Amino acid sequence: MAQLLSVNVGMPKDVSWHDRTVHTGIWKTPVDGPVTARRLNLDGDGQGDLAGHGGEQRAVLVYQAESIAYWREQLGSDGSGAGGAAQDFGFGVFGENFTVDGLPDDEVCIGDRYRIGQAEFEVTQPRVTCYRLGLRLDAPTLPALLVEHGRPGFYLRVITEGQVRAGDAITRTRRGPHALTVARIDALLYLPNRDRRLLEAAVDIPALSPGWRQSFQDLLAGSTGTTGATGAAPAWSGFRPLCVAAVVPESSTITSLHLAAPDRAALPPALPGQYLTVRVPGPDGAPAVRSYSLSSAPGSDRYRISVKREGAVSAFLSTRVRAGMSIEVAAPRGEFVLAPGTGPVLLISAGVGVTPVLAMLHQLAAEHGGGGSGGREVWWLHTARDAAQQAFAREAHALLNGMPAARELVFHTAPADPAEPSPVPVSHARLTARVLAELGLPSGASAYLCGPERFMADTTKALVDLGLDARRVHTELFGTLAPVNPGMRPAAQVPPHPPAGEPGTGPLVTFARSGLSARWNPATTTSLLELAEACDVPTRWSCRTGVCHTCVTEVLSGRSAYRPEPLELPATGTLLICCSRPASDLVLDL
Repeated sequence: MAQLLSVNVGMPKDVSWHDRTVHTGIWKTPVDGPVTARRLNLDGDGQGDLAGHGGEQRAVLVYQAESIAYWREQLGSDGSGAGGAAQDFGFGVFGENFTVDGLPDDEVCIGDRYRIGQAEFEVTQPRVTCYRLGLRLDAPTLPALLVEHGRPGFYLRVITEGQVRAGDAITRTRRGPHALTVARIDALLYLPNRDRRLLEAAVDIPALSPGWRQSFQDLLAGSTGTTGATGAAPAWSGFRPLCVAAVVPESSTITSLHLAAPDRAALPPALPGQYLTVRVPGPDGAPAVRSYSLSSAPGSDRYRISVKREGAVSAFLSTRVRAGMSIEVAAPRGEFVLAPGTGPVLLISAGVGVTPVLAMLHQLAAEHGGGGSGGREVWWLHTARDAAQQAFAREAHALLNGMPAARELVFHTAPADPAEPSPVPVSHARLTARVLAELGLPSGASAYLCGPERFMADTTKALVDLGLDARRVHTELFGTLAPVNPGMRPAAQVPPHPPAGEPGTGPLVTFARSGLSARWNPATTTSLLELAEACDVPTRWSCRTGVCHTCVTEVLSGRSAYRPEPLELPATGTLLICCSRPASDLVLDL
């Protein structure tokens, strides 16, 4: 019979790692006497990253004493084989709450229920692959090894609250449907050559946590999520020349470029909210890459990007580009895309952030315009400094006038200027949380926000405080620091910049969305993720060993190589930045 050998708890603490501060609860220590297992946690226990650990589906982490002994052998008799520093392989060292004798990962099944002491538990998912385990044991590759060797451990949901203590017997009270073991479910997500029948069985297990079920549903649908919200590959690879058909001033600071195929053929359609990446000569002669949201109506025979003059590249596009010239353009991309539906929509923007939501407005007008009654409820909220700096005022106003369920609210932060009146109704005020609260916005709406980082952060908080589901609030950012990896506290939140120290002499790596290029220096960086971090370029990642695919990134152009090889290669046209390095000049969608 299986037995609970140790109950381990620990509260999160700050740990220094790679010149950053990690807030983590992976340090657990054994408890003498009984501990109460509650719905969300054990008494006295906590997690630093609630996005990946803890909560109802991951209330208790289980690891086997036999697996701890296995890794002690694999990593060296003193625990120093992988990371160089001797480790104490006692109970709780893998961050587990329950150290058990028995319950191996290749026998325990998702949906199994167990009685331990006064409480009953249900198996919900394997352990999440996470860099913190490598941090804890000074063994960076350990998250990948747990998957490769089939020893991940697993999480429990608390069915019946009650006290547990070391020495309690563990009795299985129910077998999970389809008898899919923890090890098999783990391999099904992270390893190649998946069996579709097993994927179908996995999504049919009621106890499987929602996140894992969604991942398997994505796999069944033929997409792992690596190509963005659409599940479709870009219309073309790399950069291609497009002809500048027209250059149109939209405001005192914003200019639109209309782009067409040189042979006048139809351009591949873009989705409302996507952006283009352009490559032009930089001020130092090297190519400069920037990304700009599409402001044109989806399905147009031309692409329209609208550029605010605030740097050398935007100045080049706004003042030196003329109709008839060609510029290099990458295919439309982006996950900030208007989702189909019938519920209310809030389109909220500031300044040049109007561009992607204007494309969304065009789509909504095409679907719900034409007068009459009914149609989707649309709220248009835009703020600019004054009439001179407000782009697309008349265009948006005309679209909204043709929609029976649309509301238009425009805010100017500067006082009214009689010499330059606004062509649309305007409130001379700031779009603050108080103003939003007074509007009576529908709480079931989906919101799309674009503008300066502070504007989006404040507006997002205000909307969530008003009752909107945070998952329905979508934002678009370019060239600014996005929310950091959960549990990670950067030394400073600063805009992307070249790495410190002597410039490298290797391939040129361009982070397109951040508008930054840097030479690769193998003496100071071992992966593209490390280079991005040295430049404070916003990234997503979790395992840092090529397992979880959280860091999958689109490649606009260039070649890369892996070291180490990931357990599964990502989709064509993408790479895993956590374990890759450039093999040529490289342009990444970051």
